[in-house]
Amino acid sequence: MSHTPATGAAQIQQRRIAINGIHANVATAGTGPAVVLLHGFPHTWQLWSEIIGPLSSHYRVIAPDLRGFGASTRAPDGYDAGTMAADVEGILDVLAEPTAAVVGIDVGTTVAVLLALRRPDRIRRLVVMEGLAGTLPGAEDFLAAGPPWWFGFHAVPGLAETVLTGHEAQYIDWFLAAGTRGRGVPPDVHDAFINAYTGRDALRCAFAFYRALPTSAWQINDAVADGRLTAPTLAIGAHPVGNALERQLRPIADDLTGHVIPDCGHIIPLDRPQELLSILTPFLAAGSRDRLPLP
Repeated sequence: MSHTPATGAAQIQQRRIAINGIHANVATAGTGPAVVLLHGFPHTWQLWSEIIGPLSSHYRVIAPDLRGFGASTRAPDGYDAGTMAADVEGILDVLAEPTAAVVGIDVGTTVAVLLALRRPDRIRRLVVMEGLAGTLPGAEDFLAAGPPWWFGFHAVPGLAETVLTGHEAQYIDWFLAAGTRGRGVPPDVHDAFINAYTGRDALRCAFAFYRALPTSAWQINDAVADGRLTAPTLAIGAHPVGNALERQLRPIADDLTGHVIPDCGHIIPLDRPQELLSILTPFLAAGSRDRLPLP
């Protein structure tokens, strides 16, 4: 286990946890009901650096690097949402957390939605933002001109790695600028993201998620055919996804609240952390009493 300098009021610890055929790098802070934070592309657990401190005063915050991302194992496969959801469940098992609130963004949204559909007994509350839930109806307006350009680029096996190796910093910088509407991210977080996505194998893992999107979409459709989102769910949008995710989830969720944060880029936790906390904190607090006791 390694120690990381405190972020805000949080004393963050990192540890590697053996689950589902990989070692996941997991940052934890605080005590209380578990809250799992799932990052997207091109991020690591440090996406949540402005959020962990405030949340850790009331919760046990668990922020993993997803399979293949950051300091987690660069696995040869398993980048479909089902396998990655099983990774998260394995982390909860090792940390002796029978239930958790799960917060996901971008890549993490797909994983969080599928986990909540497949294992409703383990998810107290669900928060998802700036991503799509597979190919569920509702995102037609957002996709009217086709999916974002990088989806196709990333999906071609081997192409993006070959083009981008040696130019990773410039590529990631584009996403960080676009995702904050030009405002940028803190220098230490910026450097951590660049480092995490430098090298052909790091890029391969990141793009493997996009190559598995058809499988992930099928998994979500299959789960929706058999069940619904029963946990109270919060869908948060910004630019560019807006309320597309809320529209996707509305027909399949028993209890859904939607918010769109104005003048906010895709990377909500770094672009508008205080606005995010003002929405997230009361939603999580309302569910704290739902925590099941440890066995």
